Parts: sequence; structure tokens; C-alpha cells
Amino acid sequence: MKKELEKYNLGGKTAVLLGIMYQESRGEGNDPMQSSESLGLKPNEIQETSLSIEQGVKHFAKMYKYGTEKDVSMDAIIQSYNMGPGYIDFIASQEVKQHSEDSAKKFSKMKVDQNPVMYTCGGNKNNFRYPYCYGDFTYATKVNEKTKLIEELLRNVHNSSK
Repeated sequence: MKKELEKYNLGGKTAVLLGIMYQESRGEGNDPMQSSESLGLKPNEIQETSLSIEQGVKHFAKMYKYGTEKDVSMDAIIQSYNMGPGYIDFIASQEVKQHSEDSAKKFSKMKVDQNPVMYTCGGNKNNFRYPYCYGDFTYATKVNEKTKLIEELLRNVHNSSK
């Protein structure tokens, strides 16, 4: 993964991408980055781990570049891995260009209203996301929690090897 990130001069974002991968799949399966959809494919259509990581990093790099150009927060960029570049546009159009779960809910609801047949949370009204069934409005929070744990683990490994 670090090698892929370095292609985009994003080597310092390794822990964030590991946090994304953990949130997406716990690092399991053939599409650990769940990056099929960013290629226009159905979920889990990528069947090769290295291709998933390559595509996931490429997708993140696109979101990072676009989010940086639009001057949005890192949390908005992380959320856009899940919700797509439209989320960056949505945040960039706001007075405060910061991600929040409330802003992710508003964006999700807007997308659901545009295509209510497609975004139904699988018909499960007990799903924690309902009625915000486009993406996961808690995604950035979850990724940040995992990233902090990963950074701590990496620090501990680094310190124990001294």
C-alpha cells in the first residue's frame, strides 16, 4: 500500500488508508479496499487484492487532490471515499468547509431523494443509516477511530524495535 501511495506523493497517509481498508473490509477478502464501485463496477467485482489496493489508493488520491483543490477538511476527503466526489462539492459549497455527520446526513438525504428506489438501506428501516441510505454518514468518524488505533500500533512497533 505504501508503494501505491508513494506514486501519488501520499506516503504519509498510509495509516489513513489502512484505516479505510479496515473500515471497508477488516482487510479481508479479495477486494479489501471495496474499490470496485470507484471503477464503475458492482461491489466486490474486483477479485484480486493487489488490484483492489491499487484502485483504492488511486480513488483516495483523486479525492485527496480534489478535496485539496476545493479547500475542504481531511475528514471531508475521507468521507468522500465513501460518498464520492459529490460530497466534496457539497462541502465546498457550504459556508464552513468542514465535514460533520450532520452534513453527511444532509448530503445522503439529498442523494436518496434523487433516487429513492435505489437507496433504501436494503428495505431495513431498523438500519442505523435509515433514512440516510446513501453511503455511511458515520464513515469518517469510524475511519478516524481506526486510523488512531493503527497509528498507535505502528508507534508501539517502532518503539519496541529500538
